Amino acid sequence: MANNLLILTGKICPYCGKDSELIDSSEIYGTSYGPMYICRDCDAYVGCYTGTTKALGRLANKELREAKKRAHHYLDQLWKPNKSKRYKTYSWLSNQLGIPREITHIGMSDVEQCNKIAELSIVLLKERHIDYAIWPEDMK
Repeated sequence: MANNLLILTGKICPYCGKDSELIDSSEIYGTSYGPMYICRDCDAYVGCYTGTTKALGRLANKELREAKKRAHHYLDQLWKPNKSKRYKTYSWLSNQLGIPREITHIGMSDVEQCNKIAELSIVLLKERHIDYAIWPEDMK
């Protein structure tokens, strides 16, 4: 369980098991957005909360970064029009995934969970008859 917590908080790479390295995000993006954790061997990284060295979740390789973007694309459409619904949306998601609310965070999710989050969100958007934007790759 301790290793799992270290993975979820960006301290250990979930792909190779090595300790992550704290760097400035300018190494990845060319512009500094603050610190981030990286595993150079796996090309996996995660940013930090603004003004801290607290990771936004687990390190992500290219596949997981894309899955996270897709999950956010759909889930955010459930709560962003009314920001007061964010907590309720994440509580719903916690229940759907069967995981504690404290770790119901796309940043802590793996590819499988991200795909599940996207699919659950699409179903709820349809059930609520909400017009939603489709992720470009889902149009194919």
